[in-house]
Amino acid sequence: MKFNPEKCSLPDRPMEVFIDPDEIREHLRTAKADKHAVRDIIQKSLNKERLNLRETAILLNADDPDLIAEIKEGARELKKRIYGNRIVLFAPLYIGNRCINNCLYCGFRVSNKESKRHTLSDEEIIKQVEALEDNGQKRLILVYGEHPDYSAEYIAHTVRLVYSIRKGNGEIRRVNINAAPLEIDDFRTVKKAGIGTYQIFQETYNPEAYSWYHKGGKKMDYSWRLTSLDRAQEAGIDDVGIGALLGLYDWRFEVMGLVRHTNHLEAVYNVGPHTISFPRIKRASGLTITDKYFVTDEDFIRLVAILRLAVPYTGMILTARESPRVRDEVIKYGISQIDGGTKLEIGAYAKKSLNEKQDLNAEQFEIEDSRSLEEIIDELTDMGFIPSFCTSCYRKGRTGEHFMEFSVPGFIKRFCTPNALLTYAEYLCDYASPQLQEKGWKKIDEELKALEQDGYNTQNLISRLERVKLGERDLHL
Repeated sequence: MKFNPEKCSLPDRPMEVFIDPDEIREHLRTAKADKHAVRDIIQKSLNKERLNLRETAILLNADDPDLIAEIKEGARELKKRIYGNRIVLFAPLYIGNRCINNCLYCGFRVSNKESKRHTLSDEEIIKQVEALEDNGQKRLILVYGEHPDYSAEYIAHTVRLVYSIRKGNGEIRRVNINAAPLEIDDFRTVKKAGIGTYQIFQETYNPEAYSWYHKGGKKMDYSWRLTSLDRAQEAGIDDVGIGALLGLYDWRFEVMGLVRHTNHLEAVYNVGPHTISFPRIKRASGLTITDKYFVTDEDFIRLVAILRLAVPYTGMILTARESPRVRDEVIKYGISQIDGGTKLEIGAYAKKSLNEKQDLNAEQFEIEDSRSLEEIIDELTDMGFIPSFCTSCYRKGRTGEHFMEFSVPGFIKRFCTPNALLTYAEYLCDYASPQLQEKGWKKIDEELKALEQDGYNTQNLISRLERVKLGERDLHL
């Protein structure tokens, strides 16, 4: 069966939405991408101003290779100005894969009888987190299917449990959530547990396509999902993450949807999403969709650069769905966070073997980057990046509107780079091989010299790095 948007019906319930498909299509149809307009828009972005839909459409319609190269270079420069050369690392931890939804692209869908269902017990969660801490992880995103077992109270319980687990110098300092939409009171319950970002992906912003792919369960309701992060904001969660699953519909439309969602949140709540994710469809157990909207590597790199220019201050997440080759290329143009040492099978982190073949019947989808956390850190260092496990902004209250107040040219120099170096030093002391230790401390020395040349007084930072070497942990600015 092939997807034909013209023949799909919308959900019966009226949609209370801020996405207007006709508006998006009109912009994409009429926006002219001449070189002067493209260059003016790139300059606006470099001035750290968010783009509107029309401007984003112009960049999306810029098919000339020279203009695409200018867009990519603009994104590279903007990323350097706002995020410096640090890359934040995290790991996903799947808590349970029971699900009532029937989404054609997902291995966990309820109709997939081959899927191996399991929910981690508290004892199993402890073992998983201890294994992650043994590898040096400090930031996790907990992932849940949509099922009555995974209530707001249960999610809050697992968050508190994860925060409580300590092994050696290991601790999880930030717990993000990827779970189903909730009512406002339920979001409040989860917030009290001390979560970081609450992440909900719309999957596709095209309502007709959405209706086609979602065949059962609560997730069939486009508007309920689209407005979920509005309810989170109403509940006091000002740190939210959005995303689209590329390959369900035209990638240009999805980029416009992500920008429109960002602009909506900023207009209504005075703060946009903390992160944007843009995973591409990968193999999954019983996958039944076609490759009509397949996104090539070239287009993927291009859309990342355009998104970076469109939303200058929004974090952008690239996951282990992508191959090391693609990740190494895309990371230059706007990515601020990646996962490392990723395992998707429930309970897999506590297993001894590091090179097990993936079992798609036990996972949501296939990953293409199976490198260990140390391998990724080693390569990031070689590429000139600072691997970071920093969580200081969240714990110091620099989120939401407060983050926007701090997001000025001196922010990276004052907070981000020093805190990244401190967490990198922790990793080198506690978990790194001798070879990486030698390389890592050399990198830290280089960054200290660069900070000094930029006029930053490094005395306090050097003192804290020495304290890390002596065994102190969680020193942050």
